[in-house]
Order: sequence, then structure tokens, then C-alpha cells
Amino acid sequence: MSGYAHAHGSAQARDDGQGTPAIAAAGRKAVLYRMVMPQHVCPYGTKAKDLLERQGYSVEDRWLRTREETDAFKAEHGVRTTPQTFIAGERVGGYDDLRRHFGKHVADANAVTYMPVIALFAMTALMALAASYAVYGTPLTVRAAEWFIGFSMCVLALLKLQDVESFSSMFLGYDLLAQRWVRYAYAYPFCEALAGVLMVAGALNWLSIPVALFIGTVGAVSVFKAVYVDGRDIKCACVGGSSKVPLGFVSLTENVMMVAMALWMLVASH
Repeated sequence: MSGYAHAHGSAQARDDGQGTPAIAAAGRKAVLYRMVMPQHVCPYGTKAKDLLERQGYSVEDRWLRTREETDAFKAEHGVRTTPQTFIAGERVGGYDDLRRHFGKHVADANAVTYMPVIALFAMTALMALAASYAVYGTPLTVRAAEWFIGFSMCVLALLKLQDVESFSSMFLGYDLLAQRWVRYAYAYPFCEALAGVLMVAGALNWLSIPVALFIGTVGAVSVFKAVYVDGRDIKCACVGGSSKVPLGFVSLTENVMMVAMALWMLVASH
């Protein structure tokens, strides 16, 4: 008899590994099958257990401790994945199914979203305000605005530099200069990072200003043409090559910010 069949057929509740019986004495009950192995604990199983408990269920937590147990369970129930939850003898399904069962939102992995950009700009704004407060004793300074743009450029470049190959492939889909000179798609994240760091430092303006002005202008023209002239519906490479952010206003804003910062520094230096 397999390890899964033995555990499944036993009337005794499986211990959860902490000396606590898996079957609670009262209240609404759910049976959860999840992988808990020496080298792997399924994160979705952990999430499912937490969700059930937060919904007021006592959880009969049945661990699938080996690959053999897991395969036997999936074969018996005709499922392809674990965890699997059963409530009142009926199979609810995996973690996403469980969220739907309780009327909770389930994110679409392929849906477009502005959340990465919102989170990024919110964090860089807070960083700029914090830096201003640390240096000048107040968060509301002109330097805070400058740092906000510089920090944003640095973080945007960092996201692109995580996977330059993937970024370049997406960038080539709309950038006019990169389509004519492919190496520009690979150079862009480094140029943005250089300009951002120098702008934060307030150093080498003779270098940071033309770099930011050039890549920002080319980017703004490319985005405007792709979205507002050609009417294309494509993803933006602004936060990296795996982005689900739609190309449009946010992408245009990134480039306009660079141009504005470059022009501001040009004026301020004279």
C-alpha cells in the first residue's frame, strides 16, 4: 500500500507536525491536502490553510510528504495540481478556487496593470521626501523634486537591468531609434542608470543633462507615435521585460520627466 493510500485510508487524523491534532473538535471543517516535503513546502498550500482559518474553518491538514503520495492523490481525484480543499465532502479546488469560493478577488496573471508603476513612483517619492528631510530638515524642497526624478530613473533602470535581453526585445517593439540601431536597446538601461545616479548626486551635469535629454526625447516621440498616432495596444518596457503595464500615458510620463529634469538642470546651471 502506498504512503498516500495508507494516510488517506486511516481514520486517525494526521498530526500537523507540531503535536496538534489536524481535526478540530467543533465548527466548520475543511480538509486540505498540500505538499509538505523535506525540500519543499507548497506556498499555495500554506496560503490556503491561512485563508480557511481566517474564514472560521477548522482545517484537517493532510500533508503529502513525498512525490509518490502527491502523484497518487492527484490520480485518485483526477486533479493536476495541489493544494486541494474539500468542504462538506465536496472538492473546492486549489488556492485560486478557494478564493473564488469565498468571493475574493483572483488576479489575472495576463491582465494589464499600472500597479508596478504606481508602487514604484510612490516609493521613490517617499524616498525623496525622506532624503530632503534628512538633509534640510523639511521634506518639501526643490531638491526633493529633483531627487524624486533621479531616484525614479535609477529604480526604473534597475528593473530593466535585471533582464536586459527581455527588456530589449520589448523595447524594440516601439522605440524608433532601437528599431534602426538594435544596440541602443541594450544601451538604454545603462544610459538611464548613469543619468539617474548623476542627477541624484548633482554631479557631472555636462554628461547627465544631454544623456537624459536625448533618451527622454527619443522615448517620448516613440511612445507618442506608437500609442497616439499608430493606435497600437502593446506592453511597456519601462519597468522591465516582463511588464504587464500598457504602453501609454505612464511611459510618456517617464520620458517627459527625464526631459523636464534635464531642462531644469540646464537652466539652473546657468
